[in-house]
Amino acid sequence: MTAEAPLVDTHFHVYTTDMPLAGDAWHKPPEDASIDRLIRTLDEHGVLFGVIAAASLYGDYNDYSRLAVRTHRRLRATAIVAPTIDPYALERMKEDGFVGVRFQWRYLKETPDLTSPEYRLLLRRVADLDWHVQLHDDSHRLPPAIAAIEAAGVKKLVVDHFGRPTQPAGVNCPGFRALLAAIERGRTWVKLSAGYRMEPPSLAASYAAELLKVAGGDRLVWGSDWPFAAFENRVTYAETIASLAEWVPDPAVRRKIGGETALRLFFF
Repeated sequence: MTAEAPLVDTHFHVYTTDMPLAGDAWHKPPEDASIDRLIRTLDEHGVLFGVIAAASLYGDYNDYSRLAVRTHRRLRATAIVAPTIDPYALERMKEDGFVGVRFQWRYLKETPDLTSPEYRLLLRRVADLDWHVQLHDDSHRLPPAIAAIEAAGVKKLVVDHFGRPTQPAGVNCPGFRALLAAIERGRTWVKLSAGYRMEPPSLAASYAAELLKVAGGDRLVWGSDWPFAAFENRVTYAETIASLAEWVPDPAVRRKIGGETALRLFFF
């Protein structure tokens, strides 16, 4: 039996291989993840809406995502930006369909200082735009980032890939517990996404179960992580939909995660 597709995929990437890679890119894609290919993939699986996650491989080159959201109003996107970006540029990006900034810090040896004047200014502008901060990092570095983002007045924080609990403690590691506490404070959401990146992937089900206890269907969203960077041709889109059914056995909760919660957070 084929799993029912969510209405909204909140995490995927679009890019072409001729785009300028960032100097610290951790992967070189072997083929295009074009806008047209994305739209075909969503349509083939019955997914109506989507949110592009800015790909750190290309730094602050947000041009292709901008083309996607301007061309397809069913899409939204996040952007990677310099903290000193002009506020008028941010306002124009919001008009185009951007809904947040992404901090993709997992591959950085040292994370930026969110309490610095330039980052406090950026975070204030994010709050003023009613945008969210999308954060991807290993869980042991989440607590100070969450604290700084909340202190800056950001209204919405969305944490990628289950918050990547640190092994062997897993759901009991301090970073994951801090994430659960942030969810309870009411301004944090977590993506059930990229379970195949866990070691082993079966751990994703235990992470999801713990998140569901605290977040229910109101603070969780789903993402495919298409086109599965560094795992190309080892994961299918249909498998990511099936994984959601495994992680969230209750169909009503699953529909909320893949529909109402995601639509409210990113579209309305």
